[in-house]
Amino acid sequence: MVRFLGIDLVNNKKIKYALTGIYGIGLSRAKEILDTAGLKDADEAGVRTKDLSDEDISNIRKVLEKNYQLEADLFRLTNLNIKRLMENGSIKGRRHRAGLPVRGQRTRTNARTRRGGKKTVAGKNK
Repeated sequence: MVRFLGIDLVNNKKIKYALTGIYGIGLSRAKEILDTAGLKDADEAGVRTKDLSDEDISNIRKVLEKNYQLEADLFRLTNLNIKRLMENGSIKGRRHRAGLPVRGQRTRTNARTRRGGKKTVAGKNK
């Protein structure tokens, strides 16, 4: 089992798809990481995670640690950005603080995830 940044990658997936299990890595970044690590042919051949050699694993690990902010660092950065918006008193910060949708979505009928479940009012006639 291959482990990067505290995340176990799925053994029977192709390596470029398995890398997307790490927070902060999408498909295009996974391809970029494999190219930088010298595994361009592995990407094209569809090499699975379980077929990687120890040298390949160490090359990928070096590229991840050297060039990218991933997992915990990225979570921390995102939370600091949200906290900064809240302290500024910006509209986005106020919406975060109130638990409402931040990006301009309507809230009159939708936004149940952010606002919570429907609340019934006692004694209201239909």
